[in-house]
Amino acid sequence: MIVRRARKHSNVVGGGGAAEMEVSKFLREHSRSIQGKQQLIINAYAKAFEIIPALISENAGFDSTDILNKLRQKHAQGGTWFGVDIEKEGICDTFESFVWEPTLVKTNAVVAATEACCMILSVDVTIKAESSQQEQQQQMAGAGRGRGMPMRGGMRR
Repeated sequence: MIVRRARKHSNVVGGGGAAEMEVSKFLREHSRSIQGKQQLIINAYAKAFEIIPALISENAGFDSTDILNKLRQKHAQGGTWFGVDIEKEGICDTFESFVWEPTLVKTNAVVAATEACCMILSVDVTIKAESSQQEQQQQMAGAGRGRGMPMRGGMRR
């Protein structure tokens, strides 16, 4: 299906995690201009994009931490299309090495992953909201007794 889409849509991006690293770099730079919790959310989203080149390097048997550090450095210097080079156990300009991915496939993958994440987060919030309401109801039910020791074994005379 990827080859079929590449033939229909001629736009491509660099493979080997290059596109993900560039998006991650952009998001990290953007997060520096934001304050509060939104900055943490954008940083977490940026970190999630770096999982792709990390998995590529791990699957090839490389040290993913070393590869990611090299990629971060190269992308910070303006190397837009640098990704994992599995032939030389390092990084390379994936556009020059003819490691490409169709833009449509990459866009669909990012959109689908983002929607799945939002769905999981919305379900998590719903579950948390119900449990907190139950806790509040239990606290309200026990609040009517007043102070002192709870009564045990029925009423005393």
